[in-house]
Amino acid sequence: MAEGSPETDVIDYRAAEQLRAARDPRGAVKLLDSVIARHPEHTAARLLRARAFFLSAQLRAAELEFTVVLEREPDNAFAHFALARTYERANRPEQARRHFRLAAALDPRPDYLAAARFDD
Repeated sequence: MAEGSPETDVIDYRAAEQLRAARDPRGAVKLLDSVIARHPEHTAARLLRARAFFLSAQLRAAELEFTVVLEREPDNAFAHFALARTYERANRPEQARRHFRLAAALDPRPDYLAAARFDD
């Protein structure tokens, strides 16, 4: 485990946000790996890493990380929605539908409701 200070971890987390936004998910994952190694309980870092995994098409890693987030925060509508998108991309429609519906039930945003397809 690499040495780091709380300030370094905050800087790395913020830099990882910027890298993901700049479409460099692999760079974001590299920074977040060290932050999470030092702070495995840091749910926001795990959520950001899951999003970076998804963006880089590392679907299994994204699924695992979103699942960890949901174990800690089962009412996190965004994590359910993102996990559903991960399942959708992996051609696992039944699992996707379940999490789309959970996301919409937790937060009835129009995009979550549309993805949930309650009319089907």
